[in-house]
Amino acid sequence: MSADLLTVEGLSIAYGPTAVVHDVAFSVAKGGSLALIGESGSGKSTIAKAILRLLPHGEATATGRVALNGGDVLALPEKQFRPLRGRELGFIPQDPASALNPVRTIGAQAQEAAALLGGTDPEVRRSKILSVLEQVGLPDPSRVYDSYPHQLSGGMLQRVLIALTVLPRPSLIVADEPTSALDVTVQKLILDMLTELRQELDIGLLLITHDLAIAAERADSLVVLKDGTVQESGPSRDVFASPQTDYARSLQADVPALHPDRYRNQRTALRPAEPAHDGDSRTGASTAPAAGLQIEVQSVTKRFSAGGKDVLACDGVSFSVERGRTHALVGESGSGKTTAVRLLLGLEQADGGEIAVAGQSTSGRSRAEVRDIRRHLQLVYQNPFTSLDPTWRVGKIIREPLDQFGVGSKSERAQRVREALESVGLPADVASRRPAHLSGGQRQRVAIARALVVRPDVVVLDEPTSALDVSVQAGILELLSKLQRELGLTYLFVSHDLALVRQVADTVSVLRRGQVVEDGPVEDIFSRPQHPYTRALLDAIPLAAPAAAAAASGEDATEAKQLAKATA
Repeated sequence: MSADLLTVEGLSIAYGPTAVVHDVAFSVAKGGSLALIGESGSGKSTIAKAILRLLPHGEATATGRVALNGGDVLALPEKQFRPLRGRELGFIPQDPASALNPVRTIGAQAQEAAALLGGTDPEVRRSKILSVLEQVGLPDPSRVYDSYPHQLSGGMLQRVLIALTVLPRPSLIVADEPTSALDVTVQKLILDMLTELRQELDIGLLLITHDLAIAAERADSLVVLKDGTVQESGPSRDVFASPQTDYARSLQADVPALHPDRYRNQRTALRPAEPAHDGDSRTGASTAPAAGLQIEVQSVTKRFSAGGKDVLACDGVSFSVERGRTHALVGESGSGKTTAVRLLLGLEQADGGEIAVAGQSTSGRSRAEVRDIRRHLQLVYQNPFTSLDPTWRVGKIIREPLDQFGVGSKSERAQRVREALESVGLPADVASRRPAHLSGGQRQRVAIARALVVRPDVVVLDEPTSALDVSVQAGILELLSKLQRELGLTYLFVSHDLALVRQVADTVSVLRRGQVVEDGPVEDIFSRPQHPYTRALLDAIPLAAPAAAAAASGEDATEAKQLAKATA
């Protein structure tokens, strides 16, 4: 690698009198990669905005030196810096859905990126756009070119953004959590693609992430940030293998793939012995007697009409969950997970099959009877930033299910709210606050308290930590483990992250295109996956430590990584 492409020295950033980034320094070589890692509020995105000159004008000030190819971008007048955007500095934002204009086609927006290459012939530009769309692995580039953003999946939209970013061949790409909202298999494809493009085009990469495993696997160097201050930095394999600070060590401890049994002993402490399972059986999630089952889903089917076509969202889906245990539904977007959950909750009606909760069938029941059953089924949504009404105070949010079901007197409801807050580790004064005044982790605890306040038997957890940092995620999973142990709750855990599933679930069903392709105890599925799709999901789990260790010892990194995945 040649001389440094990007050099950051003594960078400090403040919003008004409040300093948020303190004396940060690092460098990225041409064709090299560096990851900024840390929790929300650590300063990662603020540093990226300073490099891109996207800090809010008049509100934030940046001092220090940010040199791109030797020139200090902070010192340049806006008129001189503007031509660098896109041509020299590329940016891949976190949320592809909000980064693209919903009322313009992909092609129309791509033409703006192609204009940076010069030339005025729209057909020449179109040819270059189609070529780069194909380069990032998008099938049928012409269809993508003519599509609107809502007609493409999240993974396809993220590939579009990468294509538009690399089209002008910038020297440096800043990627801000480019895969946090994607399925684990799509995440691997996107990260592989960025690595290949970096190597082929000699582009520098500044990767921003809260996931230490991804950072160590994909970047040459790491910078660990906390409260705007560099905690430690250095080659990825060194920081990952031997973190020197307590904070970096805690980040490593919160990587699910490295600690698969973290919650297992806690969950099983007060449970009956594990029932006997046939290790190679994939026909049922449990061999326990029916009397011990909290949820039974048998041969459920559901069709939807979309664009004049019938879509079979659930095709003979069957699974069961023992009382007091955790069952996971895993699979990519479109696999049928959400439909299965909506059918269980009674939000959709199945076309065929049977669903029973605590031995009571939900079919052929009156609305009042189904409502009574549903009271014992509560849902924790994926995103704590959108699942709570921003105009309500926390106390009202948590009390809402009690009001809906007419539980207790006014004073009894108030007491229930206080108990629910206490159970999730939040102080009583949080009840008077609004969601905007809470962190992401606190908001998700409020969502869990709302689910628990009616004292349900079953809690459905729909990607409950995917919008959270790994350290906040670990705190939520600790809480869920504690509540299950103390209250005997049954969990249905919906996720695309198999590393997380291994930590929290007892049994698992793998869904693909509406069908259960594999089903059984977590240990069996992870150690002896039978279906190629399950193996692909497992192969997509980031496991940086074994690869780093192999590199450090001179062994073959690929072989070490494969061995680690086989024994994880």
